[in-house]
Amino acid sequence: MKSPYQNTHQLFASDEYKNTLKEQILKNFFHNPIKHMYLYVDAWFNFAFGTKNNPLYHLGSLAFFLLWIVLVSGLYVFVVFDTSITGAFQSVEAMTEQWYLAGIMRSLHRYASDAVIAVVLLHIIREFSLDRYRGFRWFSWFTGTPNLWLMILLGISGYWLVWDQLAQYVAIGSSQLLDALPIFSGAMSRNFLSGNLSDRFFTLMAFVHLLGLPVMLVFGLWIHVKRLTKVEVIVPRGLAIGSFLALLILSLIKPAVSHEQADLSIVPSVLNLDWFYLNVYPLLDYFTPGETLILAVAISSLLMIMPWLPTKRTPPAVVVDLNHCNGCSQCFEDCPFDAISMQARTDGARWDMEPIVDPALCAACGICVGSCPYSNPSRRSETRLATGIDLPDQPIHQIRTATKTVLTELSSSKVKIVIFGCNHGIDLTEINAPDIATITLPCTGMLPPAFIDYTLRHGADSVLISGCRSQDCYYRFGNHWLEKRIKGERTPILNKRVNREHFEFVGYAEIDKIQLLKNIETIRQRILNEGQS
Repeated sequence: MKSPYQNTHQLFASDEYKNTLKEQILKNFFHNPIKHMYLYVDAWFNFAFGTKNNPLYHLGSLAFFLLWIVLVSGLYVFVVFDTSITGAFQSVEAMTEQWYLAGIMRSLHRYASDAVIAVVLLHIIREFSLDRYRGFRWFSWFTGTPNLWLMILLGISGYWLVWDQLAQYVAIGSSQLLDALPIFSGAMSRNFLSGNLSDRFFTLMAFVHLLGLPVMLVFGLWIHVKRLTKVEVIVPRGLAIGSFLALLILSLIKPAVSHEQADLSIVPSVLNLDWFYLNVYPLLDYFTPGETLILAVAISSLLMIMPWLPTKRTPPAVVVDLNHCNGCSQCFEDCPFDAISMQARTDGARWDMEPIVDPALCAACGICVGSCPYSNPSRRSETRLATGIDLPDQPIHQIRTATKTVLTELSSSKVKIVIFGCNHGIDLTEINAPDIATITLPCTGMLPPAFIDYTLRHGADSVLISGCRSQDCYYRFGNHWLEKRIKGERTPILNKRVNREHFEFVGYAEIDKIQLLKNIETIRQRILNEGQS
């Protein structure tokens, strides 16, 4: 249905459109308030820190960075730590008194440990709210829960080693929980009867905290990211410096201190709990140890099976056509989810290698289609545009046909703007103006740069590519790879003859529709001014 307005300016300026836009914003917000609140927070963080240093875009790498701080500060603390019952508390107190070095390292160890859990929890909430945990992403989510528990156990064992009254509370509570398991049957609690706790047991706890759990965590994190390529483990420099300075300032302003020394003959009356790590222990005041364990296991199990509540359908995986594949390996290099591997050629062609797709890992994002040199829409040797790797549900030929169709529809318009967008950004179907045509892709990374040249040469005045926000592609690298292809930093590159002033690549989330409309109007006015000059 054609819009009653003659151009975008009339459409966007109309009260009817403004009211409809407001209704859509409110409807979308209440449909998924957590997601939209997160997107608004993202926008504010982009304003405050810039997209490159927005911590919400680097929660995974930030967690790795904080773990490095925990490791380095922990090694320093261990050097001067006494792993005996009588010496542990005094050695920690001695560190605290040396505020200018050992005290700072102890505080850094404590606050960086808390920050790791805070960042991981934000990471979980973010992936859930943005629906990045189901379908092909189930493995990363499923393996993330055990890692969270390993981090919590690390923190618990760390509090234990201080051997103050809080450590006593943690140790006794932990023994009660372990004794609820049939394999211990009361053996753990007997260790904490007055006079029964030995240096050997304490040394064992130090081993668990310093070596056993860290090794398990490293292995768990490796499994967690196993199905991803080019995992970001190095945090941007600005964010790293800012995070470290924040922890350092906090360590100076509010140094970490201990409670009174542990005494198994008394029951501590006042304790300052670290709720990031010790949140399970207050439950023992209301439930039996067995019931508390059942509750913890139930919550963890629910968290792990969430990708199937309900299951998210992933479109069919990409298909390789060796008749149009030269084995360049670019699809392998660009795949964000390790779904493509390379092997020796099997069809007897002169090329050495061929790609193999694992359907279980494929996200059907189409990024590999955009990386294939055969996806050039200007090829005239065939009626149907065939490429080396393609999506069965939305082949590249369909994209070229849609481009031809919208250019024909715009042929009589004074202004001709073609917008290529992705399924996870702004809904382009809501933009209905006679001088605008929209084409939606699974990801903007699926768009070969040659389509920009093709669209401009066949009648478009301007091409606008609207992907996810910068640094926040739903498929991890789609907008990043396309940006590099446009700049000529990654193949296939955009032809240098293309006038860079006639196209624009932007990144918007669902809530950024007003900015997109303003951008469209700016482009339209530029085209009209060029026509008058």
